[in-house]
Amino acid sequence: MGLGWSSAEERQPLLPPAPPQRRPERRGAAAAAAGGGPVPVAVPVAVPVRRLAPAAGRVYGRRWLVLLLFSVLGFAQGLVWNSWGPIQNSARLAFGFSGWDIALLVFWGPIGFVPCFFFMWLMDKKGLRVTVLLTSSLMVLGAGLRCVPVSDLEIRKKLIHGGQLLNGLAGPTVMNAAPFLSTTWFSPDERATATAIASLLSYLGAAGAFLVGPLVVPSPNGTSHLLLVSESTTEHIKDRIEAVLYAEFGMVSLIFSAALAYFPSRPPFPPSVAAASQRLSYRRSFCRLLSNFRFLMIALAYAIPLGVFSGWSGVLDLILTPVHVSQVDAGWIGFWSIVGGCVVGIAMARFADFIRGMLKFILLLLLSGATLASTWFTLTCLNRVTHLPLTTATLYTSCILLGIFLNSSVPIFFELFVETVYPAPEGITCGVVTFLSNVFMGVLLFFLTFYHTEFSWFNWCLPGSCLLSLLLILCFRESYDRLYLDVVVSV
Repeated sequence: MGLGWSSAEERQPLLPPAPPQRRPERRGAAAAAAGGGPVPVAVPVAVPVRRLAPAAGRVYGRRWLVLLLFSVLGFAQGLVWNSWGPIQNSARLAFGFSGWDIALLVFWGPIGFVPCFFFMWLMDKKGLRVTVLLTSSLMVLGAGLRCVPVSDLEIRKKLIHGGQLLNGLAGPTVMNAAPFLSTTWFSPDERATATAIASLLSYLGAAGAFLVGPLVVPSPNGTSHLLLVSESTTEHIKDRIEAVLYAEFGMVSLIFSAALAYFPSRPPFPPSVAAASQRLSYRRSFCRLLSNFRFLMIALAYAIPLGVFSGWSGVLDLILTPVHVSQVDAGWIGFWSIVGGCVVGIAMARFADFIRGMLKFILLLLLSGATLASTWFTLTCLNRVTHLPLTTATLYTSCILLGIFLNSSVPIFFELFVETVYPAPEGITCGVVTFLSNVFMGVLLFFLTFYHTEFSWFNWCLPGSCLLSLLLILCFRESYDRLYLDVVVSV
């Protein structure tokens, strides 16, 4: 990324000045003594060097517009991805979806991460603009496929599945590009905050699906006896679902048009030393990541609990139905858990910007809370054994706390990844960890397609994964290589 700035002259003020050169010694001391002459002494000769005061970089007001466009794109991608889970009972009635279909519609999200490294390579080589335009065009095409009016339900189901797959292909960019964008456009004391906003808005989109879906699409009367529902009610539910699909298509098209009109790859001048410095090559970056034991530790600490939680939250309605929680209540639980995580995540990131070097401590607090909250929820769902009170209040509280602790850890993890393996490119680094996260999510959803009649095993995966992540972070030795470069060179 460093070579993509305006010119070498613009990068020079951000680099440390060259050390003074020394005149080489022409004769050894022994040779001089043998010749009878005086022993020459190597005298350092100062070569005139143009010393430029290290600059702190320059930031532009347009960085907030770029952040807004990218964040809204992530919001739309998360909204489209999570369209079906919160209204799974209504979707079964309107389109004839089975439980396997609902799980597969969510599963297209992690499947879309298969070409993850292509998008990361494209971002590091061609910049943000090309990558964002490709991503948004895939989202427009996917949202459009879901709106094709076909009377044959089998064909309509295939089009919906195809649209979800194309939207899933946009996932690598909206999930991984946040640290790249924050380094490219923002100063060191704003990076964590920008990373939090850009990375968490996709989660907020998923939360919006929990709110929009159940409020706009009515639940079928007598969900457990779908054959008793009248034809008029079925058509009404189908019309409301299609209204949601058309609205999402319009929103995605508007975002694509805005990005096409204005979304620059980088500012004219870099905002920090780290932004202007040279990055490792693609091949060397992979070798560095896979051979760095500390990076592998925190990669697993992120991928396992976040992958499990993403799959769990995507089918939250299915999980809460056996404990007699309505579709609307499940939607509100999912909504507030993600919204709370976004708010706390941005607040934690702002705290990390003010007090640097505290990323590990913050993660320990968040993962401890996630372990306790997930254990409380799991034991509550087993009230026949544990005799804990199973009420709407306890389910709301435990789920919302779990979402707050885990979702707010995402930007903190991203910043720690980049600091640990710098100067590996941000896109490749975050691409590896989100790919691992989606692998774990995909494995769980794959098993869910076969074991979807009983969910206690899925609930127990939550506290187990959070506890394992907590232990890995405890054993991790943190370092701040990128921050060190900014502080030392800029002072």
